[in-house]
Amino acid sequence: MRPNAFNLMTYGLLALPVAFAGLPLFIHAPDYYATDLGVPLAAMGAVLVGLRLIDAVQDPLIGSLSDRFHEMRRLIVLVGAVLLGAGFWMLFHPVGEPLLWMAISILICTTGFSMVGINLQAMGGLWQVDGSERVRVAGVREGLGLIGLLLGSVTPTVLVRSMDAGAAFHWLSVLCLISLIIGVAAFWQWSGRAAMARPAKVVSLNYLALMREPWVRRFTLTYGLSSLASAIPAVLIIFYVRDHLNAQDFTGLFLILYFISGAATMPLWQRISTRFGKGRAWGLSMVLASLTFVWAFFLPPDAVIMFAVVCILSGTAFGADLALPSAIIADRLEASGHETAASRYYALLAFLSKLALSLATGLSLPALAAFGYQPGVADSGGYLPLFYALIPCVIKVMAALSLRLSPLYRH
Repeated sequence: MRPNAFNLMTYGLLALPVAFAGLPLFIHAPDYYATDLGVPLAAMGAVLVGLRLIDAVQDPLIGSLSDRFHEMRRLIVLVGAVLLGAGFWMLFHPVGEPLLWMAISILICTTGFSMVGINLQAMGGLWQVDGSERVRVAGVREGLGLIGLLLGSVTPTVLVRSMDAGAAFHWLSVLCLISLIIGVAAFWQWSGRAAMARPAKVVSLNYLALMREPWVRRFTLTYGLSSLASAIPAVLIIFYVRDHLNAQDFTGLFLILYFISGAATMPLWQRISTRFGKGRAWGLSMVLASLTFVWAFFLPPDAVIMFAVVCILSGTAFGADLALPSAIIADRLEASGHETAASRYYALLAFLSKLALSLATGLSLPALAAFGYQPGVADSGGYLPLFYALIPCVIKVMAALSLRLSPLYRH
């Protein structure tokens, strides 16, 4: 079956408000609590680290429970959306002890975030469409998610400029809830009609059994390396742009160019995957990412236009990274008869992404400090381009080699 544009939009629209909530949750909220509510940075940092760990660890549990109650996935998504909306509203309407309130709000919010994200991907993977259309399904969802990410990055800044922080975050919460309600309504309409794959037999797979599968181990290695290569620049971009390029005022523009390029080129990657296969298309995107992003290592200070070109070209490869792994998993579910483990597969995907971000933060920042780099000071030693661009490109090439030497490449 080839889904029409309306069905694709009603399926993917929920990804927009989910992504919209993500940036304010971990970027704007800590600043608001520290600046306006006087929460000590050290205490807040410790709480946020703990919440990040809980967020990563709970994904496999959510995946297991979602598979166990797979017939209730629509309801699970609905409950997750309610938790996400309630936690987001609570976060920016604090009552009582601010630090405790922040911790409870973020925990509720991230739990809902994971419930919606994992099951939305799982239901997209189980949606009975032609194999060639699975990249399109994932691409629409991730493209709408990128739009939500951009709106989530711009809206708080615009609101704070026109009113005080408390009022700005109140209206941000209102916008988030409205978009979440619209997204849930669209999802409910789609999920009530969409045909879901029904397994011929129930296959009981816990995570240990899943990891015994050679296919899953190779996918984990490849996706993990690729995610780490993407996570390191995500952690370091502000430092690279400010302390190497001397272009802090252009940081937002660079991000917008990168994300828009990724969203705009998703149809291209669908055509490439249809012609050459999803595995080969994914491998090509890794090679493209390495060949384009490595130029950031050679850029001199003040090379604003050249780095903008790097963002556009590497963003093109980013679109494939968003859509293809999810589509490859959808094919795997059908081929292996593992439909009853769909949420576990996508929970593994979410866990690997969060693990990569944690490793990127925990390894790259201390390593830079060990080489003498100080944030806010010009990078005279030239270590930022090394860690920001060259090392991630080497890791991305390793991911491409892992893919090329595995059955995934012939997928």
